[in-house]
Amino acid sequence: MLVPDDLKYADTHEWIRLDGEVGTVGITDHAQAELTDIVYVEVPVIGVKLEQKQTAAVVESVKAASDIYAPAGGEVVEVNKELEANPALVNTDPYGAGWLFKLKLSNQEELAGLKDPNVYRAQIGE
Repeated sequence: MLVPDDLKYADTHEWIRLDGEVGTVGITDHAQAELTDIVYVEVPVIGVKLEQKQTAAVVESVKAASDIYAPAGGEVVEVNKELEANPALVNTDPYGAGWLFKLKLSNQEELAGLKDPNVYRAQIGE
């Protein structure tokens, strides 16, 4: 799966798509492929305030559990409730239906420290 051009990427394989002052967050196709079959997703609580690089969620696969970090700071305003019944959405559609949570960003300037698609592609060897 190609790395979408409309996202910013963290070193730890999270992506964020900005819509106004709200960013939708998920994990990359590369990350889900490394984890293999995802069996459980623990999303953050709505209303919690996260700092950039703070643990925000946990994704469990048949291989391991992995912490998911906030690519930017902000308040969680929505979580993907579909993942409770169907965590495999993270595997099948990591940039769409498999999103994890939405953040109302506290400082959009933090996004400048994230990778653009070309730099992320180089990181993963795509």
